[in-house]
Amino acid sequence: MKRILIAVITVILLSVAAIAGDKKYAQGTFPDKMHDFGIIKEEKGPVSTTFKIVNTGNKPLIIVDVSVSCGCTSHEYTKKPIAPGKSGEIKVTYNPAGRPGAFKKDIKVRTNGRERRTTLFIEGTTIPAKEK
Repeated sequence: MKRILIAVITVILLSVAAIAGDKKYAQGTFPDKMHDFGIIKEEKGPVSTTFKIVNTGNKPLIIVDVSVSCGCTSHEYTKKPIAPGKSGEIKVTYNPAGRPGAFKKDIKVRTNGRERRTTLFIEGTTIPAKEK
């Protein structure tokens, strides 16, 4: 009976060690998490920037979802899995129409990576269009 118990404990410990030893994971790393548009003119229309996301892990990275804090901001992002060492993009567009003054908007990114949630920011100041 004692041998069976020792064998069971050994199998359990080896299984736990094997699971803990699995170091494969995806990891999304952003070289920049903030973009400042500076001063923009309302009459020039929407402005865009692209955030780069690099998979610094060793499993494919998937951007699960991207959400923005306001209807004035839209986004597009890489839909295919990003291989280890490769990069994807999140393009963010801000529409300044009817929004004079300073702005700061956040973009929430959700991935299957080790760090599952990341917040990106865009900011700037909109100069209102001249009235005719």
